[in-house]
Amino acid sequence: MKPRVSIIMGSTSDLPVMEKAAALLNEFEIPFEINALSAHRTPAEVEVFAKNAAENGIEVIIAAAGMAAHLPGVIASMTTLPVIGVPIKASLDGMDALLAIVQMPPGIPVATVGINGALNAAILATQIMAIGDERLKQVLVDYKEGLKKKIVEANDELSKVKFDFKTN
Repeated sequence: MKPRVSIIMGSTSDLPVMEKAAALLNEFEIPFEINALSAHRTPAEVEVFAKNAAENGIEVIIAAAGMAAHLPGVIASMTTLPVIGVPIKASLDGMDALLAIVQMPPGIPVATVGINGALNAAILATQIMAIGDERLKQVLVDYKEGLKKKIVEANDELSKVKFDFKTN
């Protein structure tokens, strides 16, 4: 089994956030890998990874980083693969990471999800791969139907909540 998605984080301290992406990819039966690489501490290893990712079968890269948050952009500068950035709330409520990831120069895009938005990153990666994969298209349809069903069920439960002045 070869990975189709690579989850990269600047530090293993990001794992509690990034586990949400891993869990969803696992649920969707999408092979993935997880590695820690640092744009600042292991730049040579980042370069080797990024320049060889496509050749190694990777289709989408999810890159998480906090604080200076250069990792997603550095990776994006070295590959033509789509890179999805996940800003990690490490300092300044994650705003520093969000701005560092989203404000990329022309020609080096990084799709960026919300702060600690690893789940959305995995969904976006799946949507990208589903363009050419009928099984993944159906997985996404089923997933979104499940989301809709949860809201319908929640409204049913809310209808049972009683207050003297509640009108519905």
